[in-house]
Amino acid sequence: MSVASLQVRRSCASRVRTGSVGILSTYPPTACGLATFAAALGRGLSAHGAGVRVVRVSDGSSPPADGVVGELVNGSPRSVRAAGDLLSRCDVAVLQHEYGIYGGPDGEEVLEVLAALTVPSVVIAHTVLRDPTRHQRSVLGTVAAITERVVVMSASARQRLCATFDVDPAKVVTIPHGAAIPGGPRPDLSGRPTMLTWGLLGPGKGIERVIDAMPSLSGLPSQPRYVVAGQTHPKVLAADGEAYRHARIAQASRNGVAASVVFDAVYRDVASLTALIRSCAVVVLPYDSTDQVTSGVLVDAIAAGRPVVATAFPHAVEMLDGGAGIVVDHDDPDALACALRRVLTDDHLAAGMAAAASRLAPSLGWGVVAAAYLDLMDRLLAGRDGWGAAQMPIEARPPQQRTSGAP
Repeated sequence: MSVASLQVRRSCASRVRTGSVGILSTYPPTACGLATFAAALGRGLSAHGAGVRVVRVSDGSSPPADGVVGELVNGSPRSVRAAGDLLSRCDVAVLQHEYGIYGGPDGEEVLEVLAALTVPSVVIAHTVLRDPTRHQRSVLGTVAAITERVVVMSASARQRLCATFDVDPAKVVTIPHGAAIPGGPRPDLSGRPTMLTWGLLGPGKGIERVIDAMPSLSGLPSQPRYVVAGQTHPKVLAADGEAYRHARIAQASRNGVAASVVFDAVYRDVASLTALIRSCAVVVLPYDSTDQVTSGVLVDAIAAGRPVVATAFPHAVEMLDGGAGIVVDHDDPDALACALRRVLTDDHLAAGMAAAASRLAPSLGWGVVAAAYLDLMDRLLAGRDGWGAAQMPIEARPPQQRTSGAP
């Protein structure tokens, strides 16, 4: 199975070197995937004994938060210098990279922060484009040249970064996106089945694909409902309001399935969202993108042990190859409807998918992922090389080596 490699070479009990980690990222209460990722990684690092100090990329409105020692204000040279100084007070600086969060064309101001650092740095590349513009290629390529290591979260991201951006493979480390691993008994799924899509809402989510498939599922013994959970993305909301959500509500009405499609715009914390995921019969990821090499939603679904039906974006193709879900072509609505029907009506198939997801789940816990980051940082501080060369696949690792204390 082709899946992200996990590079935990020592148990968390043996790692003692990295004392403090500076993280540059958006951060809660900012509503975005990078902010959620940064907070979860920070908790995981802290659980393993590292001191975590966050420099938040400011959105101009968020109140102070625990652990935040400063803010990077885009467009402010003084702020760039201050951010570099704060991060350099730690043993290692970890910078999350997404073109849209930093100032300047394609977020090029991140280069100024990297240049200001006096400690080793690790950059986490959340987006690795298949067809970047010349300037996008230049920005990420320069980031990779300046930093000591670049972390990606899938094999497809690693291959694309090295080939398209001409990055030295020895600098690239593959560590999976982390997830909260739920505990306790599984909820009763014997009632009306729920199909679930969640995340910040906006064009590109592909919700319309599932709504179009709903009428073909009306003849099932138990009529499924489709829950779309999540608030509208703040940038979408600022530009277009709730136009996308309202268009999908109107689409459901036209298709005669309004009573079976639920839009849940309530903000959910980790515990509430995890409970919602575990209560569904199938997670549906009908994204428009054919380019996406990292999906935290996909990882959360697998960590919760739920079957997945997804369009063929690269991370889904990679993660679901071992049987945890079904991948369908983007432009094949019949295949999407058929896949949903199969999961909802074939208990043996659904149970097999859930079991395959559950086998992967322990390797995706934030405790394991944070230990991998700390191991990487320890090696940087010790001056050791070879991190891009030898990567042990998750599936090749004995079960007792795939776990550590997850927070």
